Amino acid sequence: MAKKKRIFWAESKNFPHFFQPMYNELITGFPLKGRWYPEFFTQPSPITIEVGCGKAEYTVFNAMKYPFKNHVAIDVKGARMFIGARQCLQLGLKNVAFVRTQVQNIDLIFAPGEVDQIFIPFPDPLPNKPSERQRLTSSRLLETYAKILRPQHVIHLKTDNLSFFEYTLNVISTQGHKLLYSTYDLYASEDHSDIKEVQTFYEKQWLAQGAKILYLQFQLKEVMPCSLE
Repeated sequence: MAKKKRIFWAESKNFPHFFQPMYNELITGFPLKGRWYPEFFTQPSPITIEVGCGKAEYTVFNAMKYPFKNHVAIDVKGARMFIGARQCLQLGLKNVAFVRTQVQNIDLIFAPGEVDQIFIPFPDPLPNKPSERQRLTSSRLLETYAKILRPQHVIHLKTDNLSFFEYTLNVISTQGHKLLYSTYDLYASEDHSDIKEVQTFYEKQWLAQGAKILYLQFQLKEVMPCSLE
């Protein structure tokens, strides 16, 4: 496994759409923050990001289906991201990028108003209480998301973990955010959005075992003023 990871690192250094900034680089100023268009993307549309992306199945799917939108996948585990990054390169997709960093750093990567959608597919539920602040729908991280989102944004959560799903519903309710849609059984619901069209490797395994897939969409009550035209 270590040898395979070294191969991933070596190859990913040649990927024009794969970024691995050090924290000090983010602090001093990530060059694409507020400048993803026109410095990287060729079209001015807002960005959809996938946090905790793993192999980035959602980013690859969205980049293919929506070629006139921009997409960025984010995870700290580069070996898994490499799978999606290489696939996008092979497909010749120009509207996608990958950033290897902690999710907590996203406000150092994007400017206010630069993002209009966040996908959170099957995050680690971190069930122990001391880890609550690290959950991808914790109040702390929602405050970080609010720094980069446009007013008319959407955050998508897909999970198989009931306690994490209900934890998120409680955060939305108690913090005064706006729940747009929720279901305790996505594939038995009448919802026919893109969220059904792509499944992660683990999601397919859970579905084969009879697990119910939980899904919700919500908006944050406040976001930072948009600095982009």
